[in-house]
Amino acid sequence: MADLYALTQQALAGMDVELVDVERAALGLLRVTIDKAGGVRIEDCEQVSRQLSRVYEVENIDYKRLEVGSPGVDRPLRTEAELRRFAGERIEIKLRQPLDGRKVFSGILSAPANDGAAADAQPAVFGLEFEAKKDDIQVLNFTLGDVERAKLDPVLDFKGKKR
Repeated sequence: MADLYALTQQALAGMDVELVDVERAALGLLRVTIDKAGGVRIEDCEQVSRQLSRVYEVENIDYKRLEVGSPGVDRPLRTEAELRRFAGERIEIKLRQPLDGRKVFSGILSAPANDGAAADAQPAVFGLEFEAKKDDIQVLNFTLGDVERAKLDPVLDFKGKKR
């Protein structure tokens, strides 16, 4: 069987959506997560679902149910390009190795300082501005290789009050 992620990415190439994840779940569920500048609408999910249903049938991909959706507000970040795209946003990262006895950090992501011609030779170093203690802002510098997991971590205000 072909690489499912690569096949799905190829099938969505001309559709103005970004493939975030392809996951096989229990009971034959195939979950495809997409994103789009400006947000994913239900029409985008329907269009992707129709396209993938045809492609998966031709390629004999075994599944019982196809689910297409957006990554939500806590979107996972897996590539340097995704980290660059969300610079300036609040994110949460979990490091592979603890730093001062701590692995999980939340804060504002800053773009790498080494962007440019030299960026191809070495991994990009991103910054995360976080509050270590009350009113003590520190910056954690990290590369994608240091990160076990990263995701958007927006502060949501459900009461409608301005902060």
